[in-house]
Amino acid sequence: MLVDEKIENKEIAKQYKELLKISYQHLKLEDKKLIRLAFNTAVDAHKHQRRKSGEAYIFHPISVAKIVASEIGLDATSISAALLHDTIEDTNYKLVDIEKLFGKNVTKIVSGLTKISRLKKDTDISHQAENFRKMLLTINDDIRVVIIKIADRLHNMQTLDSMPENKQIKAASETLYIYAPLAHRIGLYNIKTELEDLSLKYTDSKRFTHIKSKIEDSKEEQEEYIKEFSNLISETLEKEKLKYFIKGRNKSIYSIHKKMQIQNISYNQVFDKFAIRIVYKSSSKNEKFLAWKIYSIVTDHFTPNPTRLRDWISSPKSNGYESLHITVMGPNKKWIEVQIRSERMHEIAEKGYAAHYKYKVGKDNDNGLENWLNRLKELLESKDSNALDFVENFKLNLYSDEIFVFTPAGELKSLPQNSTALDFAFNIHTEIGTKTRGARVNGKLVPLSRKLRSGDSVEIITSEKSKPTANWLDFVATSRARNIIRTSINEEKKRIAAEGKELLRRKLKHLKIIMVDKTVNEMLDYFNVNSNLDLYYRVGIKTVDNKKIKDFAKYYNNRFLKFFNERLRSKPKKNKIKKDFISSNDKIVFGKEKNEFDYKLSECCNPISGDRIFGLSTLNDGILVHKHDCDFAISLQSNFAYRIIPAFWIDSNKQEFTVELQMSGIDQKGLVNQVTRIISNHMNIDIKKMNFYTEEDLFKGNILIRVNNQDHIKKLTQKLLTISGIEKIARK
Repeated sequence: MLVDEKIENKEIAKQYKELLKISYQHLKLEDKKLIRLAFNTAVDAHKHQRRKSGEAYIFHPISVAKIVASEIGLDATSISAALLHDTIEDTNYKLVDIEKLFGKNVTKIVSGLTKISRLKKDTDISHQAENFRKMLLTINDDIRVVIIKIADRLHNMQTLDSMPENKQIKAASETLYIYAPLAHRIGLYNIKTELEDLSLKYTDSKRFTHIKSKIEDSKEEQEEYIKEFSNLISETLEKEKLKYFIKGRNKSIYSIHKKMQIQNISYNQVFDKFAIRIVYKSSSKNEKFLAWKIYSIVTDHFTPNPTRLRDWISSPKSNGYESLHITVMGPNKKWIEVQIRSERMHEIAEKGYAAHYKYKVGKDNDNGLENWLNRLKELLESKDSNALDFVENFKLNLYSDEIFVFTPAGELKSLPQNSTALDFAFNIHTEIGTKTRGARVNGKLVPLSRKLRSGDSVEIITSEKSKPTANWLDFVATSRARNIIRTSINEEKKRIAAEGKELLRRKLKHLKIIMVDKTVNEMLDYFNVNSNLDLYYRVGIKTVDNKKIKDFAKYYNNRFLKFFNERLRSKPKKNKIKKDFISSNDKIVFGKEKNEFDYKLSECCNPISGDRIFGLSTLNDGILVHKHDCDFAISLQSNFAYRIIPAFWIDSNKQEFTVELQMSGIDQKGLVNQVTRIISNHMNIDIKKMNFYTEEDLFKGNILIRVNNQDHIKKLTQKLLTISGIEKIARK
């Protein structure tokens, strides 16, 4: 591809000037010098690089910097770091070079961005989760790392057309799973919306194109509606000498898609496809007063729906969002949402709360984002939460509606919906949570599991003797509370287990048994427990008491004597294959969960189908399968107990799985009989559980069945769909 370098260099210079011009922050002379140095360094670093589209690579960091400067509104340090974000990863520049040129602040951000870029790229969901967690850990250094990474992802999504289809789908899926929710939580609503829309463009292009064209077709009609709405209230607004503007806001393509998908409706059945926004000019002192004044004017002209009032001015969302939302019966008898907000509130909603919190020194004292970041740090630093649980908890708490409750002193606290009195206790302080004995809600004693409602006043009763128990996990909705409870229970269990281990050692010594790995392994089988920790814990809490330990000693000694006598009477025969019968079992599974792993049959005892067997995990040969009466079995189990895995033969053709099917449709007489006849008589499938219920003329049903494989389910589903009335069948 031939490139005219003069034209390209002119365009690069033009983009740089635009960057300075669109910066949301006021740039001082030293800011411009810093940005110029970063620009020159980035141009030099990427001078020989080109993107997949063929354009000079430098256009990418400039575009990311423009998003950071204009869309998000960050400072000169952030703009410079955005220009340099790929220099360490993709060029000959090193961190020491960046630090010499730009100092510690820019270097710290560039270093954080480089760490994220070097995370292992994997389509596996658990690896995505771990990457997500590691990315959020950079917040501990500087939240600007994550914000610039979101801007980087936005530009990559804007230029995804040049990538192969498989990479487009992977990037779009990852964006929906990780980056869009994170942008939403930080308050970058415009960016979150664009990320979701662009992701839908690649994950479901037909749906994206369909909705986009429908929105464009209705644009004229919407503009006419907004004009009619404005005409009806503008005279009254102007009489009050208010400075304002009225504009429409389309629901995003992705949110329309989600509504169609969740409610199983067509585009025309989505009624709230756009809202009207009234943005007014005001001093900070009069903001709330004017919002309610405009509310009064709007509801004087149009009938409001009282159940759809949302006051996020009196109680802002935890990410800083402020606005008054009402739904009114507008022109042409159509329900329409009206959003009332000041210019400052509008700015926060458009640019993102982060730009207003930390990087506008002295202008914003609100610490909502800081509080959220502190909670996020605690969650990240929990040693007991695995990455996948973390992501799911994060997304769960992110998307749930918030409730607002009061401390006895009248302090307002924000919690996810369905939070309990116990969640509230942990939200106040870890120590209060762990020492909770009871709770009063609105002056009355309530169970710790009581779900709170907005407006409740909550008082926590504590006791030094109280400590978390396992059933507390059933009482909490927030990941913070759940993680602290788990950590506390585990620490208590470890303390008791340590005492139990020493107690067991002394008791076994008294019974002339040495507590080695082999002995402990025998005890795990005898007492049917899963791990050493569980065994020691049971000894510590006296579930495994003196009598039970003595009974084990008798069993252990008798077993050893029997084995010893048998060894004296007979000589070992190697490679013995003689068998009274051959089993039809042809497959080996391992452990209590009957997992499938790669294995080899050991040559020392040649196990065959039907033999009692066990697996030995080796360093070089994977799992080696031995017979239980192999000549080497005792030696192996004594010396390598920690590598022994229970193993079982099974008939692969008879292996069954439990599956739940959900079905729905129009209720018909005899429908349930037809369903059971096909499942039991025609397909010969075992029904474990069945539940059908109807509402007016529609039905829903859940059926729990045992099947051999995926084909079995597929054939059954095809047969069931032939029954008149059944519209939909899905596997849960």
